[in-house]
Amino acid sequence: MVIFLEEKILNLLNRKNKALSIEEIDHLLELKTTDEFRELEDTINKMCNDYTIYRTNKNNYMTFDRSPLKKGILRVNRKGYGFVEIPDSEDIYIDSSNMNGALHNDLVVAEITGRKEKNKLEGRILKILDRNLEFVVGEFYLENKKGHLILDDEKLKMNIIIEPDKIHGAVDGHKVQVRLLKQLDNSLYLGEVVKVLGHKNDPGVDILSIVYKYNINDTFPDEVIEELKKIPDKVSEQDKVGRRDLTNEVIFTIDGADTKDIDDAVSIKKLANGNYELGVHIADVSYYVKEGTALDINAMDRGTSVYLVDRVIPMLPHQLSNGICSLNEGEERLTISCVMEIDHSGKIVTYDIFESFIKSRKKMTYTAVNSILEDNIVPEGYQDFEQDLRMMAELAQILRKSKLNRGYLDFDVDEAKILVDEKCHPTEIVLRERGVGENLIEDFMIVANECVATHIFYMELPFIYRVHEVPKEERIYDFLSYIGTLGYVYKGNMKDNSPKAVQGLINFLKDKKEFKILSSLLLRSMQKAIYKDQNLGHYGLASPCYTHFTSPIRRYPDTTVHRLLRTYLFQHDLSNETIQHWEDKLPVVAEIASSREKASVNCEREVDDMKMAEYMEDHIGEEFEGMISGITNFGIFVQLDNLIEGLCRLADLKEFFHYDEKTMSVTGEKTKTKYAMGDRVLVKVVRASKEEQTIDFDIIKKVIEEPENELIKDEKSSI
Repeated sequence: MVIFLEEKILNLLNRKNKALSIEEIDHLLELKTTDEFRELEDTINKMCNDYTIYRTNKNNYMTFDRSPLKKGILRVNRKGYGFVEIPDSEDIYIDSSNMNGALHNDLVVAEITGRKEKNKLEGRILKILDRNLEFVVGEFYLENKKGHLILDDEKLKMNIIIEPDKIHGAVDGHKVQVRLLKQLDNSLYLGEVVKVLGHKNDPGVDILSIVYKYNINDTFPDEVIEELKKIPDKVSEQDKVGRRDLTNEVIFTIDGADTKDIDDAVSIKKLANGNYELGVHIADVSYYVKEGTALDINAMDRGTSVYLVDRVIPMLPHQLSNGICSLNEGEERLTISCVMEIDHSGKIVTYDIFESFIKSRKKMTYTAVNSILEDNIVPEGYQDFEQDLRMMAELAQILRKSKLNRGYLDFDVDEAKILVDEKCHPTEIVLRERGVGENLIEDFMIVANECVATHIFYMELPFIYRVHEVPKEERIYDFLSYIGTLGYVYKGNMKDNSPKAVQGLINFLKDKKEFKILSSLLLRSMQKAIYKDQNLGHYGLASPCYTHFTSPIRRYPDTTVHRLLRTYLFQHDLSNETIQHWEDKLPVVAEIASSREKASVNCEREVDDMKMAEYMEDHIGEEFEGMISGITNFGIFVQLDNLIEGLCRLADLKEFFHYDEKTMSVTGEKTKTKYAMGDRVLVKVVRASKEEQTIDFDIIKKVIEEPENELIKDEKSSI
């Protein structure tokens, strides 16, 4: 009854679009008895306490979104101040004196108090609605027989006391993970050491500290280890019953040279009608990881494998991920196959999804495949597969053209690869290579994912989708406004906000000197892809229906998709109980998977930032060339060609520079030297801090890019 009354109150306040007294609400809801009025009072008080509605100084009520109070996530700066991020609205600046005990990443209610310099909203925290902070990581030290923590995350402004019986063997200098037990004051907490990661100077402990900051566990619990004893290391004859035998087919894998968890294999044929038959064969993880087991529950909690510079923290134990589930060369493995007939326009004509078992003919590497497809050099051992690989390249080209025709967005964003020594110290940072082989596998996995998703979608059954929603219009127009400050005026039609429209914008930027940086900024303007139990389409792929089916060893949603395929297609279980079970469970799986994916991405990014800063600690005083990637009123960001980014502080430059917000540029007061986005500059490394994950540059000079020699141009054009 209360929930029903809450809905009626909200509908009324939305409809009237103004503040109403409780008497007016009572009258408009046509309540007749004293008991009903008392229930109204109780409900309104509850809604005010829940911050669903807002009580004015005159004791009138309005919906919360029309009030001077706002709900959002607090993001705190290292210096102590922060911003409350409000969905679809302007951020609110919060001074360190107005935090009211709130911490970085808290869900808070903020009151807008006015506007500060440059017309930015300013406010104060009134209430903490949700603190999703259970564990923290830092350096342990003992003082007066009690433990204390120097937090790794400087954004968390809090002090932690650990009583002697909660220290659990930690000593000075240990990096530890601590569970928060009790809040004693605004910023004072009691804690308990739950894991000693090692001494702060031990190799690899720096990465572990970040791993545990995101609550990612690098070990498996005892109950999971116990269940592994029942997992076989070979496929038995009984396991093959009811499966299609594909061991005589030419099936192989293509991965990085150091990949050990191989979950996808491919095959190809040319049919009599000229069409292609593409087989995508995926490790059948769900056959071994049964729903509700310790293995399954732990995999769902992890959500994904985490790939760091020197290690992989797997979603599944190595006995599965590198063993019985990995499609290793020459080993029989259980798979789920999606075999598609594809015509010369890239359209799937027919397809079949079925249980199978395969024996991979070869563990191919991207390097070797690219040698064949790009350089026409066939490495030893690949001769028997050359024809298949060339046919695959033909089909991949058709599929990519089809994707581009429908609006597929290719942001062409580079990735850095950090090479480390045996002590996990960075020795070199290079760009990840991406050739024909990498694109080929991506194209094949995408078409298989679409095929599986579309099949279940039209069966109208509960399912888990990979969705990427339409970008917010204002974010796109902010980007257009930004490139306008660089002198680029895009005249294409952006009104329909379709993938084709954004594709046109990307193509417009392709030949601009700052394309790599602008492409990355445009990508940030997009929504984040997440998992949902509803099909909302995938904007970036311009795909009306998409899922993740092809990586069940390293992603839990893929394992879930396999489980659904087995239930619906192979066991033909469409009972009401089964449908209800998945309708209840899939929203939870989607939410957990999206959350853990976000944690893993943030962890990977933070480890990369730390290792880049550590790498530059060895190069202080050295000079590098780079491109200006951003300009603010306090400094110039420069990105080196290997994607290391550092800050040139305006205060450190030899003369005073004026900042022009309109053109996003700075100009020297005396020399009139102007620096703008996209300029090539020579910088010197002046500071770098692995602990703070920061790099500071000093600009030496602007690099003038000379036009290419005409003779060189002629030679290039003839190659």
